Amino acid sequence: MKVVIDGAIPFISGILEPFAEVVYADGGSFTPELVADADALIIRTRTRCNGALLDGSRVQFIATATIGFDHIDMEYCHAHNITVTTAAGCNARGVLQWVAAVLVELSRREGFVPQQRTLGIVGVGNVGSLVKQYAQMWGFKTVCCDPPRQMRENLDFVSLQELLPQVDIVTLHTPLDSTTRGMINPQTVALLHTGATIINASRGEVAQTEALLREDIACAIDVWEGEPDIDERLVTKAFATTPHIAGYSLQGKANATAMAVHALANHFNLPLTNWYPAGIEPTTPQPIDWQALCNTIDHYCNITAQSAPLKNGEEFEGLRNGYNYRKEYF
Repeated sequence: MKVVIDGAIPFISGILEPFAEVVYADGGSFTPELVADADALIIRTRTRCNGALLDGSRVQFIATATIGFDHIDMEYCHAHNITVTTAAGCNARGVLQWVAAVLVELSRREGFVPQQRTLGIVGVGNVGSLVKQYAQMWGFKTVCCDPPRQMRENLDFVSLQELLPQVDIVTLHTPLDSTTRGMINPQTVALLHTGATIINASRGEVAQTEALLREDIACAIDVWEGEPDIDERLVTKAFATTPHIAGYSLQGKANATAMAVHALANHFNLPLTNWYPAGIEPTTPQPIDWQALCNTIDHYCNITAQSAPLKNGEEFEGLRNGYNYRKEYF
């Protein structure tokens, strides 16, 4: 068996070698020649898995160590009997804590306490559900939008057009698909009141750059249209500017790699279904009140310091690949 792995995936080196021929490659440099005789791929978002890469290969299994899968042609994989797994939920607490850091920084800038603000949550899955839970604990009023969940579960959610006029802050946690691509655009941003804030830690293409550049809204951006070639105007404007690392926590990365290894082990019947990176302590979920959050978050995720490299002109992909993973603490 041969497995081709994105060499930037942490903790995985040496794990599969006793059971397979393993090749490590840069995630953006996977070629048809490289994967032609591979049985499995373990990838990140930088590898586009479609017919151009996979035609004629013997690949039967793809694990992405990411929550998203918009880099994978799911219709192609289904038609060619290629099993695809994701690491959905792996870094939800890491993203939660990045959002928490943004909210604390915004409160310092604008001089509010949570009880004075309404937070709109668009996408109430693994991440959005945690954001809702903790935001309510901190004192924010929350309004939620998630059409697929609303249809399945008949929840007390609203449409995007109903949510935007009600909120002071909107945070985006949707996957990228045909219904969410460009959902934040000049027309929908016009529904926000002057001075509102948009937080995007979902996918860059969910929010159009031109809409985010409106002078009368603030924004905090982790994911960008056209990554890694991002718009410097938005870097200048946004008060939080990070290189797609909201979910880059130590535990989140360990979870993602473990989920990919477990899925591959289940598929190929390998004795690795309980593997977890040595020396990494999983997070113990716990409540934290607003004042305790304000007193501690800078130690774990100082959003001003985290934003400085992009604002200083450092290269996006280098910052992302060289990021020092944060520790989750609640």
